[in-house]
Amino acid sequence: MTRTAITSNGFSRRRFVKTGIFGAAVVCFPLRVVARADYGIVGRSAPELQIDYWIDRNGGRTSFDLAGTRGDWVFLKCWQDWCPGCHSHGFPALKKIADAFIHNPQVTVVGIQTTFEGFGTNTREKVRKIQLQYKLPITMGHDSGDPDGDYRPSTMRNYRTGGTPWMILIDPAGVVVFNDFSIDAERLIEFLSEETA
Repeated sequence: MTRTAITSNGFSRRRFVKTGIFGAAVVCFPLRVVARADYGIVGRSAPELQIDYWIDRNGGRTSFDLAGTRGDWVFLKCWQDWCPGCHSHGFPALKKIADAFIHNPQVTVVGIQTTFEGFGTNTREKVRKIQLQYKLPITMGHDSGDPDGDYRPSTMRNYRTGGTPWMILIDPAGVVVFNDFSIDAERLIEFLSEETA
């Protein structure tokens, strides 16, 4: 699928690219230095999230699956507690996006701690800490790799993320239309507001 392809709901990837929502890269601990083409799965169907730890906006245990969001736009933000780029850019952007769409049933915003290092620091308990610290009114999850095996958690492997912070946007047809280190929150808000008007 090319960037100029049209999704089943008439969404133009070219129009999306022209919105300028791609932000400056603020990268924390990339797994390896490779060409950007090696990252992401833009144009492919979004894989289901294989995460067994979720909390709701109030910190209570919950569940979440992408199948339940079909027909909606989904914005996923991957992070680690100890990631400086997450704190300087990723969480402030996530907060703006979450606040903008808290009452819009056509947009789902989710945060996922994708722990691939610092396993003793980037723990499940940090998920609620971050939710409270940034006043994030969203569902959040914890996806940890195995420190004794494959360090990369399933979200990183399935979405081919390059580290943290990492932003993913999935269209209503379930296709990944953005998958990168940074995003311009204001332009994304404008774009999604137009798409869901």
